[in-house]
Amino acid sequence: MAAQRPTFRVMKNGYDRFAVDEAIERYAAEVDLLERKIEVYQEQLVETARQLEESKAKMIEMQNTEDVRKEAADSIARLSLREANEIINTAQKNADAIIREALTSARGILEDLTILYQEAGNVKSDASGKLEHLLKELDSFSLPEMPDLMWLKEAEEKLR
Repeated sequence: MAAQRPTFRVMKNGYDRFAVDEAIERYAAEVDLLERKIEVYQEQLVETARQLEESKAKMIEMQNTEDVRKEAADSIARLSLREANEIINTAQKNADAIIREALTSARGILEDLTILYQEAGNVKSDASGKLEHLLKELDSFSLPEMPDLMWLKEAEEKLR
């Protein structure tokens, strides 16, 4: 806002007094207006500085809260991972124990089956030997000759 430089009429003992007074009053009013604006701007500056400080304090508080939350989340993640690893290790140990027990049971069953197989082989050999002996006995067994049944029929006819 560039003010025009006033020009005054030159008079007998200097410049036109009324024009100079009017210019001085105009400048004084402008100075008053500018001083009021400065006061308003200074009040706004103080309020803005206060709001800035409040905002900074809130931001620091939010950062601290965020840091605490991050630490808590990291802690929870570490605990969860440790717990998951413990669960996995326990499950692995249990699975190993179950597999060992199953293998032990399977070994026992296989040993029992081996014994049964051997016994079945022995029984088969014995039975085979006995059957061969029985077949030989049967082959050597001879039936007596059957008597003639005609005499029985004749005897029955006589009795009637």
